[in-house]
Amino acid sequence: MIENKVLVSVNVPSLEKKFDVYIPVNRKVYSIINMLKLTLFELSLGSFDISKNYVLYDGITGDIYDVNKLIRDTDIRNGSVVILL
Repeated sequence: MIENKVLVSVNVPSLEKKFDVYIPVNRKVYSIINMLKLTLFELSLGSFDISKNYVLYDGITGDIYDVNKLIRDTDIRNGSVVILL
C-alpha cells in the first residue's frame, strides 16, 4: 500500500467502464470527485462531461458519500468499489 493513498475501483456508468485509481486519504470527497472528473475527461479523450455535478456512491451499499468528509473519515479503503454518477 502506498502510504496516505488507497486503491479503489471507480465505476463510471456514463462511460460504461471501471478504473482502478489511487486516491489520497487526506482530501475531501468533493476534491476527489473533481480530480476524478478531470482524469476521466482526459482518459476518455473528452467524451466525459465535466460540466455535470457528480456524486460518489458506495459501490456495495449505494450510500452517498458526504462531500465534506475526508476520505480517511469514510469507509473507503483499499479495494473499495465506488460509483461516480
